[in-house]
Amino acid sequence: MAQVNGGKKLLRIGSRKSKLALIQTEEVIRRLKQCYGEDVYEYKIITMDTTGDNNLNSPLSEIGSKALFTKELEEELLSGDIDFIVHSMKDLPTTLPEGCCIGAVLEREDPNDVLVLNCNKYENKNITLTELMKPATESNSNKPLVIGTSSLRRIAQLKYYIKQNIKCVNIRGNLNTRFAKLDKEESEFDSLLLASAGIQRLGFADRITETLNSDIWFYAVGQGALAVECRNEDEFILNLLTPLFHLQTCFECISERTVMKLLEGGCSVPIGVRCTMESPENGVNEKMLKLTLSAAVFSLDGIKKVEHKQTINLNEEFKEELKNVNFTGISLPSKTIPNFNDVKQCYINSFRLGAIVAQCLKDKGAVDILNEIRQGKLNSTISI
Repeated sequence: MAQVNGGKKLLRIGSRKSKLALIQTEEVIRRLKQCYGEDVYEYKIITMDTTGDNNLNSPLSEIGSKALFTKELEEELLSGDIDFIVHSMKDLPTTLPEGCCIGAVLEREDPNDVLVLNCNKYENKNITLTELMKPATESNSNKPLVIGTSSLRRIAQLKYYIKQNIKCVNIRGNLNTRFAKLDKEESEFDSLLLASAGIQRLGFADRITETLNSDIWFYAVGQGALAVECRNEDEFILNLLTPLFHLQTCFECISERTVMKLLEGGCSVPIGVRCTMESPENGVNEKMLKLTLSAAVFSLDGIKKVEHKQTINLNEEFKEELKNVNFTGISLPSKTIPNFNDVKQCYINSFRLGAIVAQCLKDKGAVDILNEIRQGKLNSTISI
């Protein structure tokens, strides 16, 4: 490791170039400085554009890669040119390249989706998504309500829950770009559906019209959480990252990512989750620590939904083993999880919960929906 500035050790951190990605990377650096002080390490952020950044005109579901926002960064990591990468967890595929692992999971921000209105068209900032649909219905207008989103998960849910005249249009780019498209004169957009965490991190919380926190609305796997990816044999970096672990977020994301992996999902498949943990005062060693995971798969035409909800006691020992389940890429390096021996059962049961939910979804018909999507039997266009 290089020495700079009077003996400080240089840490090279990979990040996308977007403002949000840089804010998230600076947050990881801030926490490392809290742990180790200002005088031990020098931090250098190395930025690059990824496949997803270089193609902003196409919906994510149509680009085709499973590592749209990670591949180029991971190549630099494996070459040794950077020491670790800061990701939005929802951008991180459930199967990582050989030699890579998730070295830390930071405490989760609000994982929910939010509604943001065109401020020129709507003066009432407290209007809800359901209320937004009423004018078109009551006036029998043929003009659709235009909602900006690039997420098939959001589109499928809109079609399932709201049977009115709506049109979803692909909108990508950084948040400032999206807001500019939303608010400009003669904008085609009535509103946007976005992730709460990104809006809050960028300081635009006042633009949030409604938080979609109902039990029936499902957010993206890992949404709101930050992951730090590193080489799985880099003991120094693994130990360096250990204090950044937030165990509750870790357990939630393991369960959610297990569902995604076992359903072979990604940005082209409308899979959503909701995950909550009862947090007793005594922390993760409490004997009745419960994790609840709900997950749903929607058809792209908004007709079908398959859903399952399961609660598990994370501390309970189970006789059955997790057989024939490949967790490569999901698992975290257990040797670096704080107090791992105390939480080992919780760690194992997080995988178990995701595996149970995935199997129940399959039993209820999720496979048929996913096969229809993959075989192109349903229209996957971004406009509906």
